[in-house]
Amino acid sequence: MQIKETPVLLLTGYLGSGKTTLVNHILSNERGIKFAVIVNDIGEVNIDADLIQKGGVVGQKDDSLVALQNGCICCTLKMDLVEQINDILKLERFDYIVIEASGICEPAPIAQTICGIPSLGPQYTEHGVARLDAIVTVVDALRMQSEFQCGEKLQSTTLEEDDIENLLIEQIEFCNIVLLNKVSEVKPEELEHVRKIITSLQPRAQIIECDYAEVELDRIIGTGMFDFEDVATSATWVQEIEREMTEEEEHEAHCHHHEHHHHEHDEHDEHGHHHHHHEHCHCHNHNEEEGEAEEYGIGTFVYYRRQAFDINKFDHFVAKKWPSNVIRCKGVCYFSDNTDMSYLFEQAGVQKRMKEAGLWFATANEEELQELMRQEPRLLQDWDDVYGDRMQKIVFIGQKLDKEQITRDLDECLASM
Repeated sequence: MQIKETPVLLLTGYLGSGKTTLVNHILSNERGIKFAVIVNDIGEVNIDADLIQKGGVVGQKDDSLVALQNGCICCTLKMDLVEQINDILKLERFDYIVIEASGICEPAPIAQTICGIPSLGPQYTEHGVARLDAIVTVVDALRMQSEFQCGEKLQSTTLEEDDIENLLIEQIEFCNIVLLNKVSEVKPEELEHVRKIITSLQPRAQIIECDYAEVELDRIIGTGMFDFEDVATSATWVQEIEREMTEEEEHEAHCHHHEHHHHEHDEHDEHGHHHHHHEHCHCHNHNEEEGEAEEYGIGTFVYYRRQAFDINKFDHFVAKKWPSNVIRCKGVCYFSDNTDMSYLFEQAGVQKRMKEAGLWFATANEEELQELMRQEPRLLQDWDDVYGDRMQKIVFIGQKLDKEQITRDLDECLASM
């Protein structure tokens, strides 16, 4: 017996971008589609739900509207979301589910939650399954122009860590469609600048321009666009970190290595713990197109070296010498005080963070290493006789980036061996 699938549209976007207006348009469709809506807003009063109800689209007693309050569905309300979806499926009266996430929600964890529901047990598939159809991020072109200075404030070094600009970047990076709203309220050249900023972050997303969040339903409903792996690897930083380095880039990295006489030979411990690696280093979807318009000076480049950073020098660079025109930075790195461990470094706006990404494959003993290479042949493409798979591979996306200066500054962070 085939399990019934109910498609789900996930709407994200910062506060005031027009998500609720879009939900109103969706609910007022004249095509007979029965939508159930899950609304999530932070606070004791669910403002977005109230707006929808007051608009007369959903009545006070209509159970097609579910309000999730006092938390965020990307973190504290995950199981609440699962249960609400399951309750909607049990009713067997809706054709489609729309989830309006709070402006402070990151879309990736919500997508993981939805995609993972079938694995929670048969009680969550008895009445069918929810299938994520598409993720739409609503971007307010007017606010981006006025408050974000056509996207340039995304590069500011004066923002607070919890400012919305950081979330906006993550919302743009993890979506299928960017709904660029209020476009008639900005000048054409400003609109084009905003588009280039968006494309520099997420080149595969479809950009739909509109006013008052008015969009043809067919362009966002029933598209079947969502594929987790595709969306998770479509952001520019992921494409760049995954691509195979060119001969010229390999030559530059190794020339730098020989010039500085970094001959690092590790005596690997043959302990039995797991050898984890960063997720995206050995999947090479080569993409050499930078794709940004010269007119706006938006570009991407990868800093690539083999030797370890000195963690104190790297901290100083991040704290004191970080370029103000970097929109997004993300990549893998490692340090001389512990060359066995890889780290994931990322920056969005003023927020910078680093976390352990697991042991390099090079820390495995010979027997384990042979098995790892058998299981993952692509590992050989990145293998170095001295460093194994250890590397600094950091993607920078920004406006009028001084690649040479950033490279010099990071080269100065390399540890002397």
